[in-house]
Amino acid sequence: MQSLQQKASEWSGVDPNDAFAIDETNLFEKLGLQAFINLSTNFYNRVYDDEEEWFRSIFSNSSKEDAIRNQYEFFVQRMGGPPLYSERKGHPALIGRHRPFPVTHKAADRWLQHMQQALDSVTDIDEDSKTKMMNFFRHTAFFLVAGDELKNQNQSVACKHAANKPAAE
Repeated sequence: MQSLQQKASEWSGVDPNDAFAIDETNLFEKLGLQAFINLSTNFYNRVYDDEEEWFRSIFSNSSKEDAIRNQYEFFVQRMGGPPLYSERKGHPALIGRHRPFPVTHKAADRWLQHMQQALDSVTDIDEDSKTKMMNFFRHTAFFLVAGDELKNQNQSVACKHAANKPAAE
């Protein structure tokens, strides 16, 4: 059975060494806080303006401002900066935090499309950093898809076994 990381690499097409190349350089020190705020703002402007209702609905339980803050604080923390996200919200636990949402291949592809466009449009991130970040984002998106599929398998297995048990007397 493949691990979630193996599935993420297979589905994303990103080798783990490339996915975690963000750890070779402290991108927070290199880029600064404002670059992450700009990226997240640009990204969520695209997400909340998406023409597809099914995609927008994934984010409907959060205000755009909260979504922007959660994302840039996570990115800052993951890419070498202070633990802003954990200080405010606790451990990132990506699969757990995304559990309520339908993290499908289609949703991951749409998310990545918006992130690529956001990265392409921000001017305060150099090309090498953009490449490292996009590899990380692509791998992580499909890691979340693998986690979502595992969640769905576990739910269906539990229901299947429960349906085959004799009724309690």
